[in-house]
Amino acid sequence: MERISVPKRLVVFTGAGMSAESGIQTFRGAGGLWEGQPVQEVATPEAWNRNPDRVLRFYNERRRQLLNSEPNLGHRILANWQEKTSVEIITQNVDDLHERAGSVAVMHLHGELMKARSCSPAGEVFQLSSWEMRSTDVCPNGYRLRPHIVWFGESVPMMDEAIKKVQSADCLVVVGTSLQVYPAAQLAYETVPGIPIHVIDPAAEDLGVPGAIDWPFEASKGLEQLDALWFSKKS
Repeated sequence: MERISVPKRLVVFTGAGMSAESGIQTFRGAGGLWEGQPVQEVATPEAWNRNPDRVLRFYNERRRQLLNSEPNLGHRILANWQEKTSVEIITQNVDDLHERAGSVAVMHLHGELMKARSCSPAGEVFQLSSWEMRSTDVCPNGYRLRPHIVWFGESVPMMDEAIKKVQSADCLVVVGTSLQVYPAAQLAYETVPGIPIHVIDPAAEDLGVPGAIDWPFEASKGLEQLDALWFSKKS
């Protein structure tokens, strides 16, 4: 494959398929279930108000799963790119596998599993030191702590900033997302006209991103292909 110019300002937009090879699952392929649980019972503000203990147990199990998972080849490729060019990652994923692989410029649109947020008006965010949150956990000001997750029905606070990043990119790579969750999916359509878009997903050709170069592969395989295209030492 002929090598082409490396993007100078690359934005990578990742979804659940990015972490699937590490054993982190998504509800999208399971009829509205996330790890066997109806999303309306574990991933909405109403679920939290109705049964916070159930919600806490659910996210505790997700954290335990995450702590037993490792970054995969795709995560490591993206971290390596940040050493070679300007790369900003915008992810729908709430895991910390990008960071654990070595990436430093990561924006989490939907929150972070290893953080808690105060139910105070200020909504302060705190790093968790273990997998377990308890129903008695409170912030220093006495407010209850909740998972730092953007649930269905809540706004995505960093969406405007994410759009600006995509619009300033000279290349967009979309990896492992079905583009079904809005408003995040909007990012695939926010590039400046003429900017190359690479879509990596087994169903890439069916996603229909206008003008995109489709790579119908799992995340790691597709990123390997782009890595060879941009950074291969062969002339």
